[in-house]
Amino acid sequence: MTTTPDSDGTPDGLTSTWESRQRLGAPTAPEGFPEMIEALRDLQDKVTAAAPPDELIAELTKTFTDLADRLAPHAVDERRQITGHLTELPGRGQTMSPALHVDEADAQHAVGRVYFGRFYLGGNGAVHGGAIPLLFDEVMGRLANTGGRRPSRTAYLRVNYRSIAPIETELRVEARFDREEGRKRFLVAELYDGDTLCADAEGLFVQLRPGQP
Repeated sequence: MTTTPDSDGTPDGLTSTWESRQRLGAPTAPEGFPEMIEALRDLQDKVTAAAPPDELIAELTKTFTDLADRLAPHAVDERRQITGHLTELPGRGQTMSPALHVDEADAQHAVGRVYFGRFYLGGNGAVHGGAIPLLFDEVMGRLANTGGRRPSRTAYLRVNYRSIAPIETELRVEARFDREEGRKRFLVAELYDGDTLCADAEGLFVQLRPGQP
């Protein structure tokens, strides 16, 4: 289920474009944070692609454990965390879903580019089938809550797989706001490799009631 950065009830008008302004009270990226996230993305790809020897596995395990221990004292609550709140960055500063680079957008549509690295490999050079809904939920979820619309959550997401989506290739994603019926918002999206349709989706997002988490 998806909410977008203004899910705390930011007043209408602060998110008039799809690339929304940083919400009031949200954390900003410390110097070097975007580069750290990109390094983590690269690490995920390298770990996925590697078949390291035993001694390197032991060394990396110790390094990863040490890094986790160093980060642990700096944990904050969800509202103050940096990852996932940086709307100006591809992927909002998180590495769960692939980084989406937006080329054009308004309250009714969004067009962008996405690159699935080795981390998202399903097999035989194809993007894992479970990673594609992550992308669609990200782009449609943000579009559903843009243009002054009140916060909403994903009610359903239906994905049709039309052809192989290759990893390590720049793909195009398009999303459109289809219609609105009361609290229900219907959106559609497609993923392309050049002119080839890789997958399409339709999603229903339901506006939250006042005070609803």
